[in-house]
Amino acid sequence: MIRKYVFGEPFDTEAVVKEIETANGMPCFGTISTENGFAFTYKMSEDDIVYGLGEANRGLNKRGYCYISNCSDDPHHTEEKRSLYAAHNFLVVSGKENFGLFFDYPTVITFDIGYTRSDVLKVSCDAADLNLYVIEGENAYDIVKQFRSIIGRSYIPPKFAFGFGQSRWGYKTKEDFWKVTEGYRSNQIPIDMIYMDIDYMEGYKDFTLNEENFQDFPEFVSDMKEQGIRLVPIIDAGVKVEEGYSVYEEGVRNNYFCKREDGSDFVAAVWPGDTHFPDVLNADARKWFGDHYRVLIDQGIEGFWNDMNEPAIFYSREGMEELKEKIRKIVQEDMEALPVWELGAAVEGVANNPKDYERFYHNVDGKKIRHDKVHNLFGYNMTRAAGEAFERIDPGRRFLMFSRSSYVGMHRYGGIWTGDNKSWWSHILLNLKMMPSLNMCGFLYTGADLGGFGANATRDLVLRWLALGVFTPLMRNHAAIGTREQECYQFENTDDFRGVIETRYRLVPYLYSEYVKAALNDDMYFKPLAFVYPEDEFAVRVEDQMMVGNEIMIAPVYTQNAKGRYVYLPERMKLVKFTKDNQYTEEVLEKGHHYVEIALNEVPLFIREGRCIPVAKAAQTVEKLDTENLELLGFDGAEYELYEDDGIHKDYENPENYKILKK
Repeated sequence: MIRKYVFGEPFDTEAVVKEIETANGMPCFGTISTENGFAFTYKMSEDDIVYGLGEANRGLNKRGYCYISNCSDDPHHTEEKRSLYAAHNFLVVSGKENFGLFFDYPTVITFDIGYTRSDVLKVSCDAADLNLYVIEGENAYDIVKQFRSIIGRSYIPPKFAFGFGQSRWGYKTKEDFWKVTEGYRSNQIPIDMIYMDIDYMEGYKDFTLNEENFQDFPEFVSDMKEQGIRLVPIIDAGVKVEEGYSVYEEGVRNNYFCKREDGSDFVAAVWPGDTHFPDVLNADARKWFGDHYRVLIDQGIEGFWNDMNEPAIFYSREGMEELKEKIRKIVQEDMEALPVWELGAAVEGVANNPKDYERFYHNVDGKKIRHDKVHNLFGYNMTRAAGEAFERIDPGRRFLMFSRSSYVGMHRYGGIWTGDNKSWWSHILLNLKMMPSLNMCGFLYTGADLGGFGANATRDLVLRWLALGVFTPLMRNHAAIGTREQECYQFENTDDFRGVIETRYRLVPYLYSEYVKAALNDDMYFKPLAFVYPEDEFAVRVEDQMMVGNEIMIAPVYTQNAKGRYVYLPERMKLVKFTKDNQYTEEVLEKGHHYVEIALNEVPLFIREGRCIPVAKAAQTVEKLDTENLELLGFDGAEYELYEDDGIHKDYENPENYKILKK
């Protein structure tokens, strides 16, 4: 049962697409105060678990910390951080009472989940202008599925997007991309995509190409496709201020950019220098910006990733003037005792300064809305601009699209990657724990920068992270400029990397099938063990093992120098360890606790009793997989419902896409 409660004058985020009648009175769970802003307070029982919040820090169970939905460009994902790139305001209380809460509120909102007081859940924000959806259900899993049913179908990418992709900030020329292609193809390591970071553009200008480095771009795109490689360019949120740049001139002429209060176009510095932000909350501007993706689509591009769309701000002119004045004042007052920490904080604080988000406005249906009041919607609507444009440009075709910043609702238009992580072992575990939380909020096409974006990776870390990435729908190795090169062929014994990535391709028939079925049924692709085994007290508390689809459980290794790990089996399962050269081992393990040895070049999974999964022979690309002659792994007598379509079009309801395979 879902009830909607309306407070004040909420901004219509369009996160919820199903009409829910407004209820009278107050929710039956917790207490609500609207005296000083808005506050929801609930006294938790000792054993209550709190799920949700999508892309948030720390654990699968969010209890014990404070989280703030405030889309933030912050590459340092350490434990104390309360805000990351996204705002996913849905949570589930599971325990003595079972209920879900979606706070549809587009700006800063705080979730104090047993932080101030260990037994109190408090959700608060500055203005009592929001829609609150309260969901009652039998258990947490039921509540999640009800929530998913009101926010719209999750994005389904083309099938090639389930292949492996390589990325690095620093690929600048055709030769760089050919070098990567040769590195993978010569070592027979499967790959489907190479990503183009900001250096492919002319002066970091959206929808442009560096003509010196990418002459005859359509021919280059075609040549790469002949090698089985699709190029996936980045699009940033800021449009460079430059006379003669058509996107800039069109935006200025038609008032498509965000404005200062005085009506002038707001200016902020990002990669290109001075930029304007497209007013993607304005329907006309959103259409205009989205239609520009055609420039690259017409040259053969079939996928994009949107970045810097919190939106990130390096500095504003106003912010720099304030910084200069502060430094001038500090220096003039006392040169003998400079307050170094204050000075450093002032310089660092010029980037993504909250004051800057108060300096520009959106035009929403003729009404001027200050950005900070709707801040968390920018990334969502930038990706929505692209998704809506794809429907106009080629309505029958699926395009690859994922974003850095997001809000509930964006899941209908694209996926997300979890941003600028680090080459840290702790971030493998963080990656794992985020996946089901994101699924709860509708985001199924998800993944992290495998191997880590910042810092220097090691061979064993990349292998272990790839072994988790085998199961994430988005499987991309990505690294920052200046870090150690971490393409799979850069390390010794490349056959180990080939074996891990070949395992991904062997499993694509299962992973793709489970993904699409989850999307079509408002279900989850990644599930906590607690959702499948709610009566098992051990399974309910496990956070480093996940169900993937309906047939398998995974338990990745995420610690340095480990030879294996302890695993809890909530039922009898078959352990399958994939190795090199299309080989695997099988072993049935009884319910209970086990220590499982897992070599660096092995990918383990556990098949549930009475189940089986389809497995293909490895191929160099998804397109070359033989899905007519699949092997079934698992328990004898089991059946599997395979979903398979052409991977390009949207004929999801065709019953011919389904077939039953019997082992």
